[in-house]
Order: sequence, then structure tokens, then C-alpha cells
Amino acid sequence: MKSKTNPYTLVFGKTPSQFISRYSQAVEVIEQFNSPSPSQQVYMITGVRGSGKTVFMTDTAKAITAEKNWINIELNPEKDLLEGLLAKLSSEESVSKLITSARINLSFFGLGLSIEGTTPVRDIETALTRVFEALKKHGKRVLISIDEVTNTKDIQVFASAFQIFVRQDLPVFLLMTGLYENIYELQNEKSLTFLYRAPKIDLRPLNINRIAANYENTLAIDPDLALKLAKLTKGYSFAFQVLGYFAWKNSTDINSLINDYRQYLEDFVYEKIWNELSANDKRLAYGIANTPGGKIIDIRETLGIDTNSFNPYRRRLMRKGLVEGERGYLHFTLPLFEDYVNSVYESNISPAP
Repeated sequence: MKSKTNPYTLVFGKTPSQFISRYSQAVEVIEQFNSPSPSQQVYMITGVRGSGKTVFMTDTAKAITAEKNWINIELNPEKDLLEGLLAKLSSEESVSKLITSARINLSFFGLGLSIEGTTPVRDIETALTRVFEALKKHGKRVLISIDEVTNTKDIQVFASAFQIFVRQDLPVFLLMTGLYENIYELQNEKSLTFLYRAPKIDLRPLNINRIAANYENTLAIDPDLALKLAKLTKGYSFAFQVLGYFAWKNSTDINSLINDYRQYLEDFVYEKIWNELSANDKRLAYGIANTPGGKIIDIRETLGIDTNSFNPYRRRLMRKGLVEGERGYLHFTLPLFEDYVNSVYESNISPAP
């Protein structure tokens, strides 16, 4: 029997009441960060837009910081990250008490009262180091979460400082999410070589059978219909939510359901993805969309380009997580994306590579 409240959500980043966990990947992070001697103190969570990065990070962070020795800090990537980290740490009551007892004077930063007989710390990295040292003495660990990072100066400065904290054996741990191409750019920044070696959690498509089982039980529909709907999502996390949302409202009129589903994906996800592509990226996407079977040699023939011209743009689309390929074939990872490409592509403004 269906619940009275729609258990699926159309809101990005919000943990819905119905979602399919990525248990094995979460356990890897949780066990590493809770280890007495962790070999990793940073994980980068990546995937295409709508793949569930924020939900995965949020749920994993909650599981880690459920232990009393953890302090959970979320930072805004659009602000000064080191200042934000110090401000949020000092606003935590338990941390504030340790800062006072360790006689760390943060008055220069406008944080707390001046401590008599001590000189205010004026360098923010030094201030954070002293705070982390005080936390370490009391068996505390700090988990920092940053959602949707890009290769900005603020992120570079923060990552460089974090690398120093790790080298000093301080109890700081970091989870970051980002789109494939943004994580790639950040990891290849020359000054941030430690991020290049940092492990990535790549959020691949969800298991179709698990989606079907969820739809069958949650929507109270027969197994055949549940599997049919599940296949329409291609395992794309946001599509699982969107299709579930509309199916919960109406699972009897399949044509209407699919139209609503298609329209929502196009308006709220695919349009943004498309606008972020270059003209040549779009042309290759058009070639893939119009090549039945997805054979690379046929895609090149459709577009009239050679291998040397084709490969750079294939890599770009793969790096963005929009296509996957093996043994001479390319396919879109997103459901119904080929229909969207055909509906918006204008060949007269898309020059050949």
C-alpha cells in the first residue's frame, strides 16, 4: 500500500525518504576515517550532475560523526574556507572550551575574548594548527565537508593548508564532492599533487534490480512494471527520484508519466548540462545520438571526422561523465539524453572539430 506522502523528491541534494544506499563505498570511507591509524584522510566524491554526490557525502558524514569524538564542519566553497573553518570550529561549544583551556588567543580574528597574558595569533594557518593540536590531545577528530568544489584560488589555498595539517599528523579529515571535470582540474593543479593521489569515490549508476525492487515495494506496482520503470532511469540517481515521484502520483497512465519524467529531466538537468558543453562537444553528442548501436566507427562516419579529431572530444564527454564506452562503442549514461540532444541541436552553429 502506498504512503500518503510522496517518498521521492525533486530537490537536488536533499536526502529523500526513499533512496538506494551505496553501502560498500560508504563503508570504505567510514572505516578509513575511524581507523586508529588511517592511511587516507581525504576522499573526493565525483559523478555527473544529479548522481547523488551530496546525499552520499551527507549520509557518510553523519555515519562518521555519530561517534562522540568527531566534530562535523561543513564549509561553503564560495567563501574563504580557512576563515570559515576557524569560525565554525570556535563556535562549537566543546571546541571553544578547549581553545580557552589551551590559551589560544583568537581575538585578532574577532573570535572569542582576548586571553590575558597571551599574544593574539595573527596567522590563520597557525591558529588552526594550534586548535587541531588541542583537539588531538583530547582525542578529537574533525571532519570537513565541502560540496561542489571547483578549481578556484580559495580551494587551492585551503587544499594546500590541509596538506600541511596532514603532514603534521593532525586529526583532520576531508570529504569533497565535485563534477568529474572539476575534480579532474583540481587534481591536476601542479601545487596540489597530494590531491592527485587522493582516492576518488566515483558514483556510477545504481543497480537496476534494486531500483525495480524499490519501485515495486514503495509504489505497490507489479514486478514487470517496476522493472520497466527502473530501466527507464538507466540507474541515474536523480532520474530514480524523478520517475518515482511522478509514478507515485500516477503510475497508471504510462505515457503521461514518461512525458512528465522526460520534461522534468530536460528542464532541470539536461538544459544546464547542454549549455556547459562546447560547440564541438555538442556536435559529437549529436553524432552519438544519431548513430544506432553507438559504434564509434559509425559515429565518425556520421560526423565525417577522422580518429585524431574524434578522440579529444570523446575524452571530454567521458570526463564529464556523459558517455561511457568500451570495445569501440559509445553510449550516453543519462536516460533519454539522445532525445534531448536531437531536440535542441542546431548544426548550422556547431562547427566541425
